[in-house]
Amino acid sequence: MDKEKIITELTFKAVRSSGAGGQNVNKVSSKVVLTFDLNASQSLSEEEKELVSNKLKSKLTIENILILNCDEDRSQLKNKEIVTKRFLEIITKALIIPKARKPTKIPRSVIEKRLKNKASNSEIKQNRKKPDL
Repeated sequence: MDKEKIITELTFKAVRSSGAGGQNVNKVSSKVVLTFDLNASQSLSEEEKELVSNKLKSKLTIENILILNCDEDRSQLKNKEIVTKRFLEIITKALIIPKARKPTKIPRSVIEKRLKNKASNSEIKQNRKKPDL
């Protein structure tokens, strides 16, 4: 994955932030909305696209578009930097292929200890019964 190439495919849109904030919120469009079209991406291979679409299934729209918002700062430029950094983190995490888990073998001593404990518990419970006369 080439970070510079993938950043050129991003589209940014400045929107007015919601919520409290007084006159600044009403005048300034500081919230940044990032959109990334996964299907139209040239920087990701088909395997990478498939991997990202599987891992980010809940964050993608029906058309495989990733939408991220940021209105943490009053500055539009800082919000753009924050949302870009967040996008790159999400994509790099999605591209990581997890290692296959190797099932561990249960040691013989553990199995023997369990069976011995089971037998002793059984014997204790048998001794609690009334004897047959």
